[in-house]
Amino acid sequence: MSGSGDGASSEPFRRYEVYTGVGRRRSFSTEEKLALVARMAVSDNISELARRHDLRPSQLFTWRRELRYAAEAAQGTVRTLPEPVFVPAIVEPEQAVGTVPVPKRKRAQRSRSAAAIELVIDGVAVKIARGADAGVIAAVIDALKTTR
Repeated sequence: MSGSGDGASSEPFRRYEVYTGVGRRRSFSTEEKLALVARMAVSDNISELARRHDLRPSQLFTWRRELRYAAEAAQGTVRTLPEPVFVPAIVEPEQAVGTVPVPKRKRAQRSRSAAAIELVIDGVAVKIARGADAGVIAAVIDALKTTR
């Protein structure tokens, strides 16, 4: 777009914006954060609370987590993982050569041959196949421990 008339330049007009106020980034005092996190505890709709204060819900959850970590550090009660413990392994002896195994149903044989490890925790049997993800196994074992 170029200007017209006498003395007009052939260069296009350029637009410059001047920001005179505070930009989008705001800072909140610890008291304001504490007040908003306290309101979260009694709020039915956290998204609405965030909208009222021109925030994102994720920001409120981040503040809540940071304040919880700060409180734990001040009390000296930082969460630690429990000590790992060994689980006793029961190894069944192999059948002696020359003995005839009792025929079992094929479905039972298939499920046993697929399992590499079988855990029994408080009466619940968990069969773990070869190649299973260690994280999933740990999560299942932790879930069994906590539900009992």
